[in-house]
Amino acid sequence: MTQTIRPFKKPIYVTRPLLPDLDVFKRQLEHVWESQWLTNNGHQHQLLEQRIVETLRVPHASLFNNGTIALITACQALGLTGEVITTPFTFAATPHVLAWNNLTPVFCDIDPVTMNIDPSKIEALITPRTSAILAVHVFGHPCDVAAIETIAHRHKLKVIYDAAHAFGAELTVTDETSKKLPTKKGIGTFGDITMFSFHATKLFHSGEGGALTFNDPNLKPYIDLLKNFGIKNEDEVILPGINGKMNEIQAALGLVVLDEVQAERRRRQKILARYHHWLTGVPGIEFTKVPSSVTPSYQYFVIRINKQKFGKSRDEVHSEFKNYNIITRKYFYPLCSQYDCYRDLPSASPAQLPVANTIGQQVLSMPFYGGLSLKSVDKICQILLNLR
Repeated sequence: MTQTIRPFKKPIYVTRPLLPDLDVFKRQLEHVWESQWLTNNGHQHQLLEQRIVETLRVPHASLFNNGTIALITACQALGLTGEVITTPFTFAATPHVLAWNNLTPVFCDIDPVTMNIDPSKIEALITPRTSAILAVHVFGHPCDVAAIETIAHRHKLKVIYDAAHAFGAELTVTDETSKKLPTKKGIGTFGDITMFSFHATKLFHSGEGGALTFNDPNLKPYIDLLKNFGIKNEDEVILPGINGKMNEIQAALGLVVLDEVQAERRRRQKILARYHHWLTGVPGIEFTKVPSSVTPSYQYFVIRINKQKFGKSRDEVHSEFKNYNIITRKYFYPLCSQYDCYRDLPSASPAQLPVANTIGQQVLSMPFYGGLSLKSVDKICQILLNLR
Protein backbone atom coordinates (compact mmCIF):
# COMPACT_ATOMS: atom_id res chain seq x y z
CA MET A 1 0.00 0.00 0.00
CA THR A 2 1.49 3.34 -1.05
CA GLN A 3 1.97 6.08 1.49
CA THR A 4 -0.38 9.07 1.25
CA ILE A 5 1.60 12.29 0.80
CA ARG A 6 0.00 15.72 0.78
CA PRO A 7 0.81 18.18 -2.04
CA PHE A 8 3.17 21.08 -1.36
CA LYS A 9 1.27 24.17 -0.23
CA LYS A 10 3.16 26.37 -2.70
CA PRO A 11 4.51 25.39 -6.14
CA ILE A 12 7.99 23.90 -6.20
CA TYR A 13 9.57 25.02 -9.48
CA VAL A 14 12.52 23.65 -11.44
CA THR A 15 14.63 26.60 -10.42
CA ARG A 16 14.51 29.91 -8.59
CA PRO A 17 16.72 32.93 -9.31
CA LEU A 18 19.67 33.45 -7.01
CA LEU A 19 18.92 36.89 -5.55
CA PRO A 20 21.45 38.78 -3.41
CA ASP A 21 20.54 40.84 -0.38
CA LEU A 22 18.58 43.83 -1.68
CA ASP A 23 20.56 46.30 0.41
CA VAL A 24 23.81 44.97 -1.05
CA PHE A 25 22.44 45.43 -4.57
CA LYS A 26 21.27 48.93 -3.73
CA ARG A 27 24.77 49.85 -2.57
CA GLN A 28 26.17 48.56 -5.87
CA LEU A 29 23.58 50.60 -7.76
CA GLU A 30 24.67 53.74 -5.95
CA HIS A 31 27.92 53.61 -7.94
CA VAL A 32 25.87 53.61 -11.14
CA TRP A 33 23.78 56.57 -10.01
CA GLU A 34 26.85 58.50 -8.93
CA SER A 35 28.52 57.98 -12.30
CA GLN A 36 25.33 58.64 -14.29
CA TRP A 37 26.75 56.12 -16.76
CA LEU A 38 24.13 53.52 -17.68
CA THR A 39 25.65 51.67 -20.63
CA ASN A 40 28.49 51.67 -23.21
CA ASN A 41 31.31 49.93 -21.33
CA GLY A 42 30.97 51.68 -17.98
CA HIS A 43 32.84 50.91 -14.78
CA GLN A 44 30.47 48.13 -13.63
CA HIS A 45 30.78 46.44 -17.02
CA GLN A 46 34.57 46.59 -16.89
CA LEU A 47 34.67 45.20 -13.35
CA LEU A 48 32.35 42.32 -14.15
CA GLU A 49 34.19 41.43 -17.34
CA GLN A 50 37.46 41.16 -15.45
CA ARG A 51 35.88 39.06 -12.71
CA ILE A 52 34.33 36.74 -15.31
CA VAL A 53 37.79 36.21 -16.84
CA GLU A 54 39.17 35.33 -13.40
CA THR A 55 36.23 33.16 -12.33
CA LEU A 56 36.03 31.13 -15.54
CA ARG A 57 39.83 30.90 -15.89
CA VAL A 58 39.78 32.16 -19.48
CA PRO A 59 42.22 34.48 -21.28
CA HIS A 60 39.60 36.81 -22.77
CA ALA A 61 35.89 37.58 -22.45
CA SER A 62 33.32 39.96 -23.84
CA LEU A 63 30.03 40.63 -22.05
CA PHE A 64 26.66 40.75 -23.83
CA ASN A 65 23.07 41.72 -23.10
CA ASN A 66 22.05 38.06 -23.52
CA GLY A 67 23.49 34.74 -24.58
CA THR A 68 21.59 34.52 -27.87
CA ILE A 69 23.02 37.78 -29.21
CA ALA A 70 26.43 36.60 -28.01
CA LEU A 71 26.08 33.36 -29.99
CA ILE A 72 24.89 35.20 -33.10
CA THR A 73 27.95 37.42 -32.80
CA ALA A 74 30.25 34.42 -32.37
CA CYS A 75 29.12 33.08 -35.75
CA GLN A 76 29.80 36.49 -37.29
CA ALA A 77 33.19 36.81 -35.64
CA LEU A 78 34.35 33.47 -37.06
CA GLY A 79 32.98 34.22 -40.54
CA LEU A 80 30.94 31.03 -40.74
CA THR A 81 29.26 30.05 -44.00
CA GLY A 82 27.16 27.22 -45.39
CA GLU A 83 26.43 24.44 -42.91
CA VAL A 84 27.15 24.01 -39.21
CA ILE A 85 26.88 20.65 -37.47
CA THR A 86 25.02 20.88 -34.17
CA THR A 87 22.84 18.91 -31.76
CA PRO A 88 19.04 18.63 -31.83
CA PHE A 89 19.03 18.14 -28.05
CA THR A 90 19.36 21.75 -26.93
CA PHE A 91 17.46 24.97 -26.28
CA ALA A 92 15.90 26.68 -29.30
CA ALA A 93 18.51 29.45 -29.38
CA THR A 94 21.27 27.08 -30.52
CA PRO A 95 19.93 26.36 -34.03
CA HIS A 96 18.16 29.73 -34.23
CA VAL A 97 21.44 31.65 -34.15
CA LEU A 98 22.53 29.66 -37.19
CA ALA A 99 19.35 30.53 -39.08
CA TRP A 100 19.80 34.21 -38.20
CA ASN A 101 23.27 34.02 -39.75
CA ASN A 102 21.89 32.36 -42.92
CA LEU A 103 23.60 29.13 -41.89
CA THR A 104 22.01 25.69 -42.27
CA PRO A 105 21.93 23.59 -39.10
CA VAL A 106 22.91 19.97 -39.67
CA PHE A 107 21.68 17.87 -36.77
CA CYS A 108 23.94 15.17 -35.35
CA ASP A 109 22.74 12.44 -33.00
CA ILE A 110 23.78 12.46 -29.35
CA ASP A 111 25.71 10.20 -27.01
CA PRO A 112 23.36 7.89 -25.04
CA VAL A 113 25.22 8.50 -21.77
CA THR A 114 26.27 12.16 -21.74
CA MET A 115 23.43 13.40 -24.00
CA ASN A 116 26.02 15.66 -25.71
CA ILE A 117 26.72 15.59 -29.44
CA ASP A 118 28.21 12.23 -30.42
CA PRO A 119 31.65 12.83 -31.98
CA SER A 120 31.54 9.42 -33.68
CA LYS A 121 28.59 10.63 -35.78
CA ILE A 122 30.04 14.02 -36.82
CA GLU A 123 32.38 13.13 -39.68
CA ALA A 124 29.67 11.41 -41.73
CA LEU A 125 27.82 14.75 -41.80
CA ILE A 126 30.73 16.89 -43.03
CA THR A 127 30.37 18.20 -46.59
CA PRO A 128 32.27 20.80 -48.62
CA ARG A 129 29.76 23.36 -47.26
CA THR A 130 30.52 22.61 -43.58
CA SER A 131 32.30 25.47 -41.81
CA ALA A 132 31.93 24.66 -38.11
CA ILE A 133 30.73 22.48 -35.27
CA LEU A 134 28.40 24.09 -32.72
CA ALA A 135 28.36 21.75 -29.72
CA VAL A 136 26.49 22.13 -26.43
CA HIS A 137 27.69 21.22 -22.93
CA VAL A 138 24.25 19.81 -22.12
CA PHE A 139 23.12 20.40 -18.52
CA GLY A 140 26.66 21.65 -17.82
CA HIS A 141 28.36 18.32 -18.57
CA PRO A 142 31.38 18.89 -20.85
CA CYS A 143 31.41 17.52 -24.38
CA ASP A 144 34.17 15.21 -25.55
CA VAL A 145 36.27 18.26 -26.41
CA ALA A 146 39.34 16.24 -27.38
CA ALA A 147 37.47 14.21 -30.00
CA ILE A 148 35.71 17.29 -31.37
CA GLU A 149 39.00 19.19 -31.59
CA THR A 150 40.61 16.31 -33.48
CA ILE A 151 37.77 16.22 -36.02
CA ALA A 152 37.75 20.00 -36.42
CA HIS A 153 41.50 20.13 -36.96
CA ARG A 154 41.38 17.30 -39.51
CA HIS A 155 38.69 19.05 -41.56
CA LYS A 156 39.73 22.66 -40.88
CA LEU A 157 36.48 23.53 -39.12
CA LYS A 158 35.76 26.14 -36.47
CA VAL A 159 34.35 25.05 -33.10
CA ILE A 160 31.85 27.01 -31.02
CA TYR A 161 30.63 25.72 -27.68
CA ASP A 162 27.27 26.63 -26.21
CA ALA A 163 28.06 26.60 -22.48
CA ALA A 164 24.79 28.19 -21.39
CA HIS A 165 24.54 25.57 -18.62
CA ALA A 166 28.23 25.26 -17.81
CA PHE A 167 29.20 28.32 -15.77
CA GLY A 168 32.17 27.35 -13.60
CA ALA A 169 32.55 23.87 -15.10
CA GLU A 170 36.15 22.73 -15.40
CA LEU A 171 37.89 19.80 -17.03
CA THR A 172 41.04 18.12 -15.75
CA VAL A 173 43.38 17.52 -18.68
CA THR A 174 46.79 15.94 -19.14
CA ASP A 175 49.27 17.28 -21.66
CA GLU A 176 50.64 14.11 -23.23
CA THR A 177 53.60 15.98 -24.76
CA SER A 178 54.99 17.12 -21.42
CA LYS A 179 55.55 15.67 -17.99
CA LYS A 180 53.34 18.21 -16.26
CA LEU A 181 50.75 17.02 -13.79
CA PRO A 182 47.07 17.10 -14.87
CA THR A 183 45.61 20.60 -14.66
CA LYS A 184 42.10 21.99 -14.43
CA LYS A 185 40.99 24.10 -17.37
CA GLY A 186 37.92 26.31 -17.52
CA ILE A 187 35.37 24.97 -19.98
CA GLY A 188 35.50 28.31 -21.78
CA THR A 189 39.07 27.71 -22.95
CA PHE A 190 38.13 25.00 -25.45
CA GLY A 191 37.22 25.55 -29.09
CA ASP A 192 37.43 28.86 -30.93
CA ILE A 193 34.68 30.61 -28.95
CA THR A 194 32.46 29.61 -26.02
CA MET A 195 29.16 31.25 -25.10
CA PHE A 196 27.85 31.51 -21.52
CA SER A 197 24.31 32.56 -20.64
CA PHE A 198 23.64 34.83 -17.66
CA HIS A 199 19.86 34.47 -17.83
CA ALA A 200 17.92 34.63 -14.56
CA THR A 201 17.46 30.85 -14.51
CA LYS A 202 21.20 30.20 -14.53
CA LEU A 203 23.43 29.50 -11.53
CA PHE A 204 25.21 32.79 -12.17
CA HIS A 205 23.08 35.50 -13.73
CA SER A 206 22.76 39.21 -14.33
CA GLY A 207 18.99 39.10 -14.85
CA GLU A 208 19.64 38.83 -18.56
CA GLY A 209 23.10 38.64 -20.04
CA GLY A 210 25.82 36.51 -21.50
CA ALA A 211 29.46 36.35 -22.51
CA LEU A 212 31.80 35.02 -25.13
CA THR A 213 35.17 33.61 -24.06
CA PHE A 214 38.10 32.83 -26.36
CA ASN A 215 41.84 32.27 -26.46
CA ASP A 216 42.73 34.41 -29.50
CA PRO A 217 43.49 37.98 -28.34
CA ASN A 218 42.75 39.29 -31.85
CA LEU A 219 39.09 38.34 -31.43
CA LYS A 220 38.57 40.72 -28.52
CA PRO A 221 38.57 44.06 -30.42
CA TYR A 222 36.63 42.52 -33.30
CA ILE A 223 33.89 41.05 -31.08
CA ASP A 224 33.66 44.30 -29.11
CA LEU A 225 33.14 46.17 -32.39
CA LEU A 226 30.51 43.72 -33.58
CA LYS A 227 28.43 44.10 -30.41
CA ASN A 228 28.54 47.93 -30.59
CA PHE A 229 27.18 48.63 -34.08
CA GLY A 230 30.69 48.40 -35.57
CA ILE A 231 31.49 51.82 -34.11
CA LYS A 232 35.24 52.36 -33.79
CA ASN A 233 35.14 55.96 -32.54
CA GLU A 234 33.10 59.13 -32.76
CA ASP A 235 33.74 59.45 -36.49
CA GLU A 236 34.12 55.88 -37.75
CA VAL A 237 31.74 52.96 -38.23
CA ILE A 238 33.88 50.28 -39.81
CA LEU A 239 31.63 47.20 -40.02
CA PRO A 240 27.94 46.23 -39.76
CA GLY A 241 27.49 45.44 -36.08
CA ILE A 242 24.62 44.80 -33.69
CA ASN A 243 23.62 46.20 -30.31
CA GLY A 244 24.71 43.46 -27.93
CA LYS A 245 26.11 45.49 -25.05
CA MET A 246 25.48 44.63 -21.41
CA ASN A 247 24.29 47.68 -19.50
CA GLU A 248 25.52 48.93 -16.13
CA ILE A 249 22.49 47.78 -14.14
CA GLN A 250 22.88 44.23 -15.47
CA ALA A 251 26.59 44.35 -14.66
CA ALA A 252 25.95 45.69 -11.15
CA LEU A 253 23.53 42.84 -10.46
CA GLY A 254 26.06 40.39 -11.87
CA LEU A 255 28.78 41.65 -9.56
CA VAL A 256 26.76 41.04 -6.42
CA VAL A 257 25.32 37.72 -7.63
CA LEU A 258 28.84 36.50 -8.40
CA ASP A 259 29.72 36.89 -4.73
CA GLU A 260 26.95 34.42 -3.88
CA VAL A 261 27.75 31.72 -6.44
CA GLN A 262 30.16 29.61 -4.40
CA ALA A 263 27.77 29.37 -1.46
CA GLU A 264 24.92 28.52 -3.84
CA ARG A 265 27.05 25.82 -5.45
CA ARG A 266 27.72 24.25 -2.03
CA ARG A 267 23.99 24.21 -1.28
CA ARG A 268 23.30 22.53 -4.60
CA GLN A 269 25.98 19.93 -3.92
CA LYS A 270 24.05 18.81 -0.83
CA ILE A 271 20.77 18.75 -2.74
CA LEU A 272 22.33 16.70 -5.53
CA ALA A 273 23.73 14.22 -3.01
CA ARG A 274 20.25 13.84 -1.50
CA TYR A 275 18.70 13.11 -4.90
CA HIS A 276 21.43 10.55 -5.54
CA HIS A 277 20.73 8.95 -2.16
CA TRP A 278 17.09 8.37 -3.05
CA LEU A 279 17.30 7.59 -6.75
CA THR A 280 20.53 5.63 -7.26
CA GLY A 281 19.69 2.10 -8.32
CA VAL A 282 15.95 2.70 -8.79
CA PRO A 283 14.87 0.62 -11.82
CA GLY A 284 13.96 2.86 -14.75
CA ILE A 285 15.53 6.03 -13.31
CA GLU A 286 18.86 7.20 -14.71
CA PHE A 287 20.90 10.37 -14.31
CA THR A 288 24.25 11.49 -15.63
CA LYS A 289 27.12 10.60 -13.36
CA VAL A 290 29.87 13.22 -13.38
CA PRO A 291 33.35 11.82 -14.12
CA SER A 292 36.14 12.55 -11.65
CA SER A 293 37.86 14.65 -14.33
CA VAL A 294 34.96 17.15 -14.33
CA THR A 295 34.18 19.99 -11.94
CA PRO A 296 30.43 20.32 -12.52
CA SER A 297 28.45 23.53 -12.86
CA TYR A 298 25.53 22.34 -10.69
CA GLN A 299 23.09 23.98 -13.10
CA TYR A 300 20.43 21.29 -13.42
CA PHE A 301 19.49 17.88 -12.06
CA VAL A 302 17.88 15.85 -14.82
CA ILE A 303 16.60 12.29 -14.69
CA ARG A 304 15.67 9.90 -17.48
CA ILE A 305 12.61 7.72 -17.05
CA ASN A 306 12.34 4.36 -18.82
CA LYS A 307 8.65 3.43 -18.78
CA GLN A 308 9.27 -0.29 -19.28
CA LYS A 309 11.42 -0.45 -16.15
CA PHE A 310 9.84 2.27 -13.98
CA GLY A 311 6.20 1.59 -14.76
CA LYS A 312 5.25 5.16 -15.68
CA SER A 313 6.36 7.29 -18.62
CA ARG A 314 8.10 10.64 -18.33
CA ASP A 315 4.92 12.39 -19.44
CA GLU A 316 2.87 10.56 -16.82
CA VAL A 317 5.34 11.48 -14.06
CA HIS A 318 5.45 15.11 -15.25
CA SER A 319 1.64 15.27 -15.14
CA GLU A 320 1.26 13.51 -11.78
CA PHE A 321 3.87 15.76 -10.17
CA LYS A 322 1.57 18.72 -10.90
CA ASN A 323 -1.03 17.17 -8.61
CA TYR A 324 1.50 17.61 -5.81
CA ASN A 325 2.37 21.19 -6.82
CA ILE A 326 5.75 20.07 -8.22
CA ILE A 327 6.51 21.79 -11.51
CA THR A 328 9.09 19.87 -13.52
CA ARG A 329 10.18 20.44 -17.14
CA LYS A 330 10.41 18.09 -20.10
CA TYR A 331 13.77 19.60 -20.99
CA PHE A 332 14.66 19.25 -23.91
CA TYR A 333 11.37 18.32 -25.52
CA PRO A 334 10.49 18.62 -28.30
CA LEU A 335 13.84 18.27 -30.03
CA CYS A 336 14.91 21.25 -32.15
CA SER A 337 14.81 18.91 -35.15
CA GLN A 338 11.07 18.53 -34.52
CA TYR A 339 10.30 22.25 -34.77
CA ASP A 340 8.27 23.25 -37.84
CA CYS A 341 11.12 25.48 -39.04
CA TYR A 342 13.67 22.62 -39.10
CA ARG A 343 11.76 19.35 -39.42
CA ASP A 344 12.06 19.25 -43.24
CA LEU A 345 15.87 19.33 -43.15
CA PRO A 346 17.36 15.97 -44.23
CA SER A 347 19.34 15.78 -40.99
CA ALA A 348 16.15 16.26 -38.91
CA SER A 349 14.73 12.87 -39.89
CA PRO A 350 14.00 10.75 -36.80
CA ALA A 351 15.78 7.86 -38.52
CA GLN A 352 18.97 9.93 -38.42
CA LEU A 353 18.57 10.79 -34.73
CA PRO A 354 17.47 7.61 -32.92
CA VAL A 355 19.23 8.31 -29.61
CA ALA A 356 18.07 11.93 -29.41
CA ASN A 357 14.48 10.94 -30.18
CA THR A 358 14.51 8.28 -27.47
CA ILE A 359 16.06 10.52 -24.83
CA GLY A 360 13.74 13.39 -25.76
CA GLN A 361 10.86 11.20 -24.55
CA GLN A 362 12.58 10.36 -21.25
CA VAL A 363 14.21 13.48 -19.76
CA LEU A 364 12.72 15.38 -16.84
CA SER A 365 14.34 18.35 -15.13
CA MET A 366 13.77 18.15 -11.39
CA PRO A 367 13.58 21.04 -8.89
CA PHE A 368 17.15 22.10 -8.19
CA TYR A 369 18.18 25.34 -6.50
CA GLY A 370 19.89 26.35 -3.28
CA GLY A 371 16.70 27.46 -1.55
CA LEU A 372 15.16 24.00 -1.92
CA SER A 373 15.22 22.30 1.47
CA LEU A 374 16.51 18.76 1.88
CA LYS A 375 13.17 17.92 3.46
CA SER A 376 11.48 19.00 0.23
CA VAL A 377 13.88 16.87 -1.80
CA ASP A 378 12.99 13.89 0.40
CA LYS A 379 9.30 14.49 -0.24
CA ILE A 380 9.75 14.92 -4.01
CA CYS A 381 11.66 11.64 -4.20
CA GLN A 382 9.10 9.81 -2.04
CA ILE A 383 6.33 11.02 -4.34
CA LEU A 384 8.28 9.88 -7.39
CA LEU A 385 8.90 6.43 -5.92
CA ASN A 386 5.23 6.11 -4.93
CA LEU A 387 4.23 6.66 -8.57
CA ARG A 388 5.66 3.26 -9.58
